[in-house]
Amino acid sequence: MPMTDTPEFFDAGTPCGVLTAEPLGRVLDYLAPEGGAWLGAFVEVPLGPRRVVGVVWGAAEGTFPREKLRRVGRVLDAAPMRAELRDFLARVAEYTLTPLPAMLRLATRVPDLGQGVAMRKLLYPGDHLPARMTEARDKALAVFGDFGGAGLTPGEVAQAAGVSLGVVRGLVQAGALIERQAPRDQPYPRLDPARPGPDLTDDQAAAAQALCDGLRRGGYGTTLLRGVTGSGKTEVYLEAVAACLAQGRQALVLLPEIALSAEFLTRVEARFGARPAEWHSGVTLSERRRCWHMVAQGGAQLVVGARSALFLPFRDLGLIVVDEEHDSSYKQEEGVLYHARDMAVLRAAMAGAQIVLASATPSLETWVNAENGKYARLDLAARFGVNPLPEMRAIDLRAEELPSNRWISPTLQRAVSARVAAGEQALLFLNRRGYAPLTVCRACGHQIGCDDCDARMVEHRFLKRLVCHQCGASKPIPLTCPACGVEDRLAPVGPGVERLEEEARALWPDARVAVLSSDLFGSARALKEQIGAIAGGEADIIIGTQIVAKGHNFPALTLVGVIDADLGLSGSDLRAAERVFQLVRQVSGRAGRAEKPGVALIQTSQPEHPVIRAILSGAEEAFWQSEAAQRIALGMPPFGRLAGIVISAPALEPAFALGQDLVRADQPLRAVGAQVYGPAPAPIARIRGRHRVRLLVKAPKAAPLQAAIAQWLRPHKLKGELRLSVDIDPQSFY
Repeated sequence: MPMTDTPEFFDAGTPCGVLTAEPLGRVLDYLAPEGGAWLGAFVEVPLGPRRVVGVVWGAAEGTFPREKLRRVGRVLDAAPMRAELRDFLARVAEYTLTPLPAMLRLATRVPDLGQGVAMRKLLYPGDHLPARMTEARDKALAVFGDFGGAGLTPGEVAQAAGVSLGVVRGLVQAGALIERQAPRDQPYPRLDPARPGPDLTDDQAAAAQALCDGLRRGGYGTTLLRGVTGSGKTEVYLEAVAACLAQGRQALVLLPEIALSAEFLTRVEARFGARPAEWHSGVTLSERRRCWHMVAQGGAQLVVGARSALFLPFRDLGLIVVDEEHDSSYKQEEGVLYHARDMAVLRAAMAGAQIVLASATPSLETWVNAENGKYARLDLAARFGVNPLPEMRAIDLRAEELPSNRWISPTLQRAVSARVAAGEQALLFLNRRGYAPLTVCRACGHQIGCDDCDARMVEHRFLKRLVCHQCGASKPIPLTCPACGVEDRLAPVGPGVERLEEEARALWPDARVAVLSSDLFGSARALKEQIGAIAGGEADIIIGTQIVAKGHNFPALTLVGVIDADLGLSGSDLRAAERVFQLVRQVSGRAGRAEKPGVALIQTSQPEHPVIRAILSGAEEAFWQSEAAQRIALGMPPFGRLAGIVISAPALEPAFALGQDLVRADQPLRAVGAQVYGPAPAPIARIRGRHRVRLLVKAPKAAPLQAAIAQWLRPHKLKGELRLSVDIDPQSFY
């Protein structure tokens, strides 16, 4: 971690410590280059026969003879990394037990870092259309609207539109696209915080005022903005964004799903007169580079992004908003294992910024922090406009006559038919991708599994393939059983959204049916287009997975049918009840958000289950109190601490042996009151050909868990193909 007595500038030839993103686990000593280097400067350094990018991290370690030190090659043309970000990366590394080089890699995911000001040819829309228009040309021209009129390279246009480079070149020759020389990175259009926003209700205005007052006071503070679905939370926190921009500081809004960004960007543009910067996997490489550099230089006032936007080099971060803060996608499950919500709170604290955690169904951790007074809390109890929350009713599947190959009950079928006949939209929700989760041979009982994982393959009839949802492997749907060789006896078992679509088309042959599932779309743009078409009324029946629960607004949608509310209630997942409650309440909130009232029908075989009763009654505070009481009794998060350890190897025996060695040497854990459970095969015991063994560490809330785990693991060196990962505060236990 950077020290307070570290010099701010290293003169030429002075030893300095440079951190690279290479997996070396430590800072390396170099001599400062000709002209010297500032602390935090991005530099190019020799490492073996290669040259790699690094950051001047502090004073030299001094463990290597000075006469043998190599010189920094050059200082790159990029704004130096500020002390606030360096300290943040060090704190996240310490909390998650992640090597610092891996943290630096998170913060430098930008192409061509340090190339300096360079010119390039970009394409812009011309002032007329070509004489001959085709579908491909129309797609290519439409791309520029998606990127706010920004200049794009020919390759970026072709990729975003899904057309060939020949189509793009034809538009240039026809004058429909114009080539211009432009700097690689330009500041974003200025957002106008003084631009009038929409009229707010009294409750919205009071909440917005409270957030703005916190910004005016300055310093760090966390606020839970809890509002029922459709209450206008976005309008409230955009007022806080306006107050932040008016102070000349930068703001960051994190969204859990790329598909949400299109509608949100439209609202931002309407509010501030220009589009903000974007940072997520759906933007082009040139836009990623532009965003990274402009954030560092102050040329981007507002960034809208996915969880990795948290590691951007903000020059003066004044506000962070974590929208849908309860969403599980904020947890990074591969590589550096972190929860973006929790790390956002940490970054706000270190930057002296305000942070808003917005949700209709907050996580138990956030709810407890608000109850304890650690976070402020603002509530929006009513929907914006005249419509109330949707009426919630259960359909008891035990009382329905439902054939074995059907999943839409007669009661739900009648309700959907009535809505379609009235020209309204109905949503059928099933949180299961594909056609069927299981393919079984009716001759021998064999279940088709993945060759490289201990997981069943899911039939995706749209792709005509079986897909493993763990490793992504796929293969054609076989005609004969791979175990017994019998033909035509393989049968799909259980429903996925594709099978539900098949049933819906049979029940309502004249209705327009649209499916929203992330794996059915080849690009984020295609998914956004489908969502826009549905919002524009181009579908009568929508079938979707959890992607439909994430903040979308479909004005004509008045009925939500939850196909299987019991899915997820069984099993030993610590957060099963919380997740089912959040998911069903969120998806039900899609109904009746415009002029007509909504209804949510919940199909269940357990209407008496406490979670189902809480969903139907809307007694959210009672539900959180009950969940908190159970966690207190068990000493589980947020009233205790957990860490997951996963050991993997190509063979099972060495992974188990290391797990047993760790359990026998658990004294550092017992010293802080922690217990270790296992080793045991992970619930998914093999992924991508690697066997997985799991241990679980449970500790009191105040225990110094990370230090104890580091001491516990230090003597055990990984040999050969053994790998070990540590997940502090795990959200899943696969």
